[in-house]
Parts: sequence; C-alpha cells; structure tokens
Amino acid sequence: MLHALTNITVLDLSRVLAGPYATMTLGDYGAEVIKIEQPGRGDDSRHWGPPFTDGGQSAYFLCANRNKRSLTLNLKSEAGQTIFRRLAVQADVVVENFKAGGMERMGLGYESLRTDNPGLIYCAITGYGQTGPDRALPGYDTVIQAQGGIMSITGPTSEGTDGEPYKVGVAIVDVTAGLQAAVAILTAMQHRDRTGEGQYIDISLFDTQLSWLANVASGFLLSGDPPRRYGNAHGTVVPYQTFATADGHLMLAVGNDRQFASLAEVVGEPSWSEDERFDTNPARVQFRDLLIPALAAHFRTCATDEWIQRLRAAGVPCGPVNDIPTALESPQAEHRQMVQSVTDGNGDRIPLVGPVPKLDKTPADIFRPPPLLGEHTNELLQEKLALSAQEIDALRESGVV
Repeated sequence: MLHALTNITVLDLSRVLAGPYATMTLGDYGAEVIKIEQPGRGDDSRHWGPPFTDGGQSAYFLCANRNKRSLTLNLKSEAGQTIFRRLAVQADVVVENFKAGGMERMGLGYESLRTDNPGLIYCAITGYGQTGPDRALPGYDTVIQAQGGIMSITGPTSEGTDGEPYKVGVAIVDVTAGLQAAVAILTAMQHRDRTGEGQYIDISLFDTQLSWLANVASGFLLSGDPPRRYGNAHGTVVPYQTFATADGHLMLAVGNDRQFASLAEVVGEPSWSEDERFDTNPARVQFRDLLIPALAAHFRTCATDEWIQRLRAAGVPCGPVNDIPTALESPQAEHRQMVQSVTDGNGDRIPLVGPVPKLDKTPADIFRPPPLLGEHTNELLQEKLALSAQEIDALRESGVV
C-alpha cells in the first residue's frame, strides 16, 4: 500500500496522549515513528488500567501508539544522549512533551539538535506553551479543561450544588492538541520542502482548548456577556438538544426555519411554524421556555426509533443517544471500518478504533500493532546506528537501553 509519509522518520519522546496521538496520526500515513521510552517503565500510560490485554498491554496505551516501534533509552545518561543525537541527525521530526526547558537541560533542545540537522522539525507539546507566566506548570487535560473555560459551559443548567461543572468524557484537550501538532508538523514539512529549513513548533494544551471554544468564545468577545451552561441544549439555536422519549433519548438538531416547520408537522403542531413566537430562530431562542416543554411532552409519547424514523423522513436532523458499545458496533461504524484489529508481539489480538480520513490514493492504515516496551530496541540500534549485538548488550547492562 502506498503511504504518503513513507520517507519521514519521527522520533517520539512524548508520553500519555497528546504527543502520542500526534505521532500515531503521522504513523497512520506511513511515517516511521520511533517511540523512545524510559528503560524498565516506558510511557506512563502503559500502567493505566485496567483493562489490560492478557499480555499486560493497557487499553489506554493501545489507543494512541499503533504504527510505532519502541526503543528504550535513558536520556539522563551521557551515552543515551549520544545515541539520541545520532538518531536525531537522521530524523525529520522530533516530538516531545517534557516540561518547558526539559530537553534543553539535557542538552537535547532544538537549538542544539539543529546544529547537526538544519532541516529538523521539532515539536514541543506542553500544558501552557514555552512562554508566559504559566509556562513552568505541568499540563493535565482536566486541569486545562477547568482553567480554559470549557467546564464552565458543560454540565447541568441548574445553579447551586446541583450545577456542578462537568469535564468532557474523554481527554479531549489532549486529543485535539495532538491533532494540532500533527497539522503543524505537516505544515512545517511543506515549508522545509520549499526552503530546506526545519523549524520549532510550540503547541500548548491551553491554547488548543481556547481555540475550540469557537462560537462560544466569539459570542463573548462580541457581546461581553459571559457564556452560561445550557446542559444538552444550544445557546443560540433552538430546538437543538436532547429530548426524553418513551424508551430513551434522542438528539434533535433543527438548524433552520424550514426544518422547524417540518418538525412542527411531525409532532402535530403545524401552526407553530406561523406563530410569531416560534417562526424564526431568534424568536425560538427568546421563547425557548415555552417551546421546549411543549416539544418534550410530544417526544415522551413514542419510542426513540419511531421518532427518528418519522423525523428523518421529514428531513429533520436527529439521532439516537447511543452508548459506546452501540456506537462502535453500529452498521455505519462497521461499514467505515472504524473498528479494526491487529496482533501484538505477545500474540494478543488488539481491537482498535480505525483511522478517520479515507484517502483514495494514500490512505491511512494500521500496519503495525502498538509495541511492547523496548520491543524494537535491538532492531533499531542495529538498523539505524549499526551497533553490534555485543555493543547493545553492554548498553543494556549499564542501563542505557
């Protein structure tokens, strides 16, 4: 299979999720990703469980480390630093998520590495970036969600003790920071192709989270009104929220007045589309406290599947509120090959969520299972640095690999 990034080598020093997600994304397009890990322990997420495979691989680690080879290397040792420098001379990209200044303190920062490799693209992912008053703080997804404002608009609408702010159900800041990093690296590759110059990329979890406040941030910047929580509803589009049905819940997403007129017909209230309180979206926003309870009463009368069939037939956007098993096992997910499996070095069959983009010439692909800790250390040191088996054994005995 033809992969777009086959000739690109990435040294992945990152751990947990943001950095590994970025390098996995590059790996899905064929980049050679060498995951450099601490001897004896490896990526912290290897220990985050249960669940684990029979061979001891954690589900958390598996989700972001396919299409990589693992090399253990003690970067605190002089010999380990020398090996890393030799690898970096051959690399196209370095990705790391140490605290700001961490690589520099080991003598392995960008300015040092680019001396021997001017075309190197170096991506540092931290909680708050390389500059600013918070630069030295560690970056944890949920702390960033709290500090970056998303939790203030996520959760129940009620005030007081019942109005606790909620985090998003996955580490969404890490995932999106990883995607931002992958896009930035690909952009830097384009620049290098034109000029031969590498560059330094500074990715901040905090910046990333602020960026996807999107329309909510824009609304505040324009109006000066602090955004508030709407639960599963939308602040500026109505009706656009979940509703309880006779046997579950559905999500309704009425994006324009034509769709609202169709909705009114489906629920048996055709006059709503001509009612000045409901005939336009601004009116529906103003009178949501009248409209939503009336809609809720209708939706409780029938089962979810019946409503979805009727609404979709009328062109009204909607969907069931599925649990994770139902979503992953759905016919659509199966058709799109969004669950795939590979066999790891222990012989365990590993199910994974598949790549998202479907490119017809250079598709993303799962061609290598998430590695065991240090699984490819000997292989890589022989292949990249021409070290002998005796030299590698000596490095292992001294704790360098």
